[in-house]
Amino acid sequence: MKVAFFSETGNNQKYPRNFDNARTEVAWCLALDAPMCSLHAYPKEQFDLGIVIIPKNNPMVSLAYIRGCCDKVAVMQEGPHWYFQDYTIDRQFHYYNILMEADRVYCHNTSDVRYYEGLGCKDVRVLRSLMIPEGLDSKSKEGKGTIIGGNFVSWYGGFDSYIVASKLGYEITAPSMGRKQELEDEIEDINYLPYLTWRDWISNLANYHVGIHLMRTHAAGTFAMNCGFHGIPCIGYYGLDTQENCHPLTTGDIGDLEQAVWSAEKLKDDNFYELCSVTAKRRFKQYYTEERWLKNWSRINETD
Repeated sequence: MKVAFFSETGNNQKYPRNFDNARTEVAWCLALDAPMCSLHAYPKEQFDLGIVIIPKNNPMVSLAYIRGCCDKVAVMQEGPHWYFQDYTIDRQFHYYNILMEADRVYCHNTSDVRYYEGLGCKDVRVLRSLMIPEGLDSKSKEGKGTIIGGNFVSWYGGFDSYIVASKLGYEITAPSMGRKQELEDEIEDINYLPYLTWRDWISNLANYHVGIHLMRTHAAGTFAMNCGFHGIPCIGYYGLDTQENCHPLTTGDIGDLEQAVWSAEKLKDDNFYELCSVTAKRRFKQYYTEERWLKNWSRINETD
């Protein structure tokens, strides 16, 4: 099946395998040898399937336009499944109509499937997250400190992650995301990383001992997956496939900080830590290598 992805950053070209910002949508392109195409300029070839990543801030996309170069058109979930409900009313209905018009919808997590089916989408499939660490090695020695997965806004749940991280007693580090608040740099016991390219982020992540990401906003789940690649135990919530698959021993219900604190305390035990680390790396290889991802891709699309 000849596949193309379409996004607001697309330019009708393929990415090199060592692309600096090879995030999930880029990894999908690499695995399928697919171009990332523009939403507004036709590629010069025809495709069996076009997968449209609708921009979060501008959902006014025309699937009819994409059908001009694709036999079938799918919509890929972008952000949490409820994100579109913060649009203006006209854009909410436009987004809904796009979902109804699509031949299928790909979503991030098993927990998202029933939502889209309930909306009335005719064909809903889970498209696993993926990372292709071309030329990058998973960590080979024990890291130091705790890294939390996001900033101090409800989207990331950074405050909750910070409280649980404090229970471990290790040095705490956080990334600098687009929603980072102005006064966060004044928090004395958090070291903030500068903005990093994806490849630099993966290399830097190898330096840490524990990951914590108590993010209620469920989407691609790349933080838990990246931790799994390095064998770093990650504390997080159910509903996110990457968290559940890679870190089953440190996953709890959304909002259950007591369970998260228990996991943090338990990770101080060397035997439990080693079990979680080995499990994370093994399950990453079971679910999220390029080879396993391609087998799953073939399975979920075998009827096409």
